[in-house]
Amino acid sequence: MAGGKEDLVVAGRYRVPRDLLYTETDEWVRIEDGIAVVGVTDYAQQELRDIVGVELPEPGTRVSKGEVVASLESAKTVADVYSPLTGEIVEVNEALYDQPELVNRDPYGEGWLFKIRPEKLEEEKAGLLSPEAYAEKIEKAKKH
Repeated sequence: MAGGKEDLVVAGRYRVPRDLLYTETDEWVRIEDGIAVVGVTDYAQQELRDIVGVELPEPGTRVSKGEVVASLESAKTVADVYSPLTGEIVEVNEALYDQPELVNRDPYGEGWLFKIRPEKLEEEKAGLLSPEAYAEKIEKAKKH
């Protein structure tokens, strides 16, 4: 887990760990032994504020990159979560059904959403954002 400032790119008040990849739609990806762990970023959870519910995909579901696969419900809105990669959902974070606030409390740790076994990892990984590029995206978004 990202610890000190050297492990983070800081975009204003938002944490962007250097050991992850990111999407334009505010998901993060961590590749562990050929499996992609996916969650929403610190920026996304702060924008949503109090997350009160989650809808997660069923394990065994095949998903395509860019497809809506989950949703997060906050006190003010429901936000779609998009798959950053094509592949099969192999696990979901069932703890979130009882404790959806974990997404707010620890978006890069206990608040992960689902895991995918990617089919086109190297090809699709090239389309993900680096921590620096994602931090730049946040900075631009906050100016508008």
